[in-house]
Amino acid sequence: MQSQIIGIRFTAIGKIYHFDAMNVPEIQLGEHVIVDTARGDHLGEVVEKPEESPKQNTGGWKKVLRRATPRDLLLAQTWKEKETEALVDCREIASKMKLPNAKIIKAEYNYNGSRLTYLYSHEGDKKVNLNKLRNAMQKKHGQTQVEMRQIGPRDVAKIIGGLGACGQEKRCCTMYLTDFSPISIKMAKAQGISLAPSEITGMCGRLRCCLIYEYEAYAKARKTLPKRKKRVVTPKGEGRVIDLNPLTETVVVQLDDEVRGARHSFHRDEIEPWDEREALRRKAAEPCGENCNCGNHENQKENAEAQSG
Repeated sequence: MQSQIIGIRFTAIGKIYHFDAMNVPEIQLGEHVIVDTARGDHLGEVVEKPEESPKQNTGGWKKVLRRATPRDLLLAQTWKEKETEALVDCREIASKMKLPNAKIIKAEYNYNGSRLTYLYSHEGDKKVNLNKLRNAMQKKHGQTQVEMRQIGPRDVAKIIGGLGACGQEKRCCTMYLTDFSPISIKMAKAQGISLAPSEITGMCGRLRCCLIYEYEAYAKARKTLPKRKKRVVTPKGEGRVIDLNPLTETVVVQLDDEVRGARHSFHRDEIEPWDEREALRRKAAEPCGENCNCGNHENQKENAEAQSG
């Protein structure tokens, strides 16, 4: 039987994972299923049925075990309501143990309560050992398998939520970001954004995810514009580029024959690189060769004879 790859999401704004639904015929978007994962059986929602199969993992596709039943959905809701109590208990025990720089962020049960995962963050370079805490929680929860899993600062911000650094009511990561893309300082520079930490740092303490939103458009537009300090020829004369506006495809030029501070904006179609114009001028001024038939050779020869006479 041919594989049928579907996309499953375990949380409302979570990453999509792909599974083989060969065992569950005619699966539809929006249905809930029980799937086999590296951390046991979990309940997820079908959110994607790709026309082309995505790249397969090294270990092959995990299987969709079956459709979720009403009882599964009720169980999942029941265990979810117990997560807050489990989180409070863990934080109290962690506080008594005085674990350095470790923060328990969230407690997550799987749908049937057979596994309990504590998500924690850790500040500092030194690795923290939470085995003692895990053992204490394992003893408290009996048959439920307890796991401690470290998450990064962006994941912490996504879970906690709150206002965005831009003033938006909710952070981008809590509304629609399912994956965190690599962000670099180069993206801020390309967009002319101030490099002050308050301007480029998100609430998670890392570079803002939104720096990537318009980066590609800026990078593409900049390829058609001259660089800063480049000399150009404009309809109003020669000058030097002092600023760029990639999205409007314009440059700001300081003209040579004007007082310092005077600025003019030109569209990229209105300017020419000074070095190219200068190269053409010099070439035009060079003596023609013996075999040239452009007419300039004779003129140059006559001018030379007149000057010598």
